[in-house]
Amino acid sequence: MYADISWLEDRINGSGAPLITDGGMGTELERSGVPMDGQVWSGRSVMSHPKAILQAHEAFITAGAEVIITNTFAAARHMLEPGGLGDYVREINLKAVRLAQQARDNAAQDPLAIAGSICEWAPTDDSKWHQPEAVGRSVREQAEVLVEAGVDLIALEMCEQIEFSIVAIDAVLEFDIPVWIGMSARRHQGCSTLSVFDDATSDFEDLVKVLSAYPAMMMNIMHTPVPDVDEALTMLKRYWKGPVGVYPESGYFKMPNWQFVDIIKPGELVQVAEHWVDRGVRMVGGCCGLGPEHIAALRQALK
Repeated sequence: MYADISWLEDRINGSGAPLITDGGMGTELERSGVPMDGQVWSGRSVMSHPKAILQAHEAFITAGAEVIITNTFAAARHMLEPGGLGDYVREINLKAVRLAQQARDNAAQDPLAIAGSICEWAPTDDSKWHQPEAVGRSVREQAEVLVEAGVDLIALEMCEQIEFSIVAIDAVLEFDIPVWIGMSARRHQGCSTLSVFDDATSDFEDLVKVLSAYPAMMMNIMHTPVPDVDEALTMLKRYWKGPVGVYPESGYFKMPNWQFVDIIKPGELVQVAEHWVDRGVRMVGGCCGLGPEHIAALRQALK
């Protein structure tokens, strides 16, 4: 029996102010001194630094987030097993959800939803985990644990490669739970068209065409540099007529650490977010590099 999130559905479908989600969990942990792992980034912190995760969730809730995303972006088997944590897939995912639920109990004054993060990305040289079938099984396993633990919805994040995105979406759609699909784009240096975030040879519009055919609760432009969001939105709205959300990144990644360089100021983020809302965006927040101060500014301006 899932929690009633009809209030969330109403909001993303146009009732009242746009929904506010949280910021970048992994980078907020890093900012607080939690070491990142060269293979599983923030995935190991669920076991090593649970208090820091709890505090980060609470900070985002206090800032005004109405949806918090579990620290499970890097907690599927296709990430954890190459990092030596294959025996802890279930434990890490269950614990990550419980930390989010505890933060909700501790800090939320208003209705708050918990989204279970899943990503197709596999930062390993092991070819076993660069096969769509293996990633599909891994995503299905993670989704099952997240649903069992009680998340309110699944947030597929950083979809980039069509063949991997398809198996990931098919896997989560096996469960009777709402799904957000998040796609990541970037204009790579020297390229005339928008590409997926990590591959200058893969056209972002091709990805959008395919994924827009799926029955998602919402499609998100996420982990995309702020200057590239408008073009990505234009492409998405060409093929997708349902609710759209945006939570961009700022700075850049050099494994395993986020580089907090030229991070957009909260007031500047508000200005561009107001423009996105004018374009019909129904949810705004932040991804890597963006912290509680950004979420607080969005909530104050858009509430």
